[in-house]
Amino acid sequence: MTQAEPTLPSNRAFVVQFRATKSTAPVSPAGRVEHVVSGQATRFESWEYLQRFLEQVLAEIEAEPP
Repeated sequence: MTQAEPTLPSNRAFVVQFRATKSTAPVSPAGRVEHVVSGQATRFESWEYLQRFLEQVLAEIEAEPP
């Protein structure tokens, strides 16, 4: 009997924390992101930087041997 791979594997989990803003202000694309499994983390100041970090870590995961 084989187990199916999870649709949301833990090695693809991230925590994204946004900087606090005034309640009337829109969410600022600035904060901190951390890859849960590896502990790699960075601060970001734009949606583009956040996306690049996510893509970089996910590419590293894909490159790892099974």
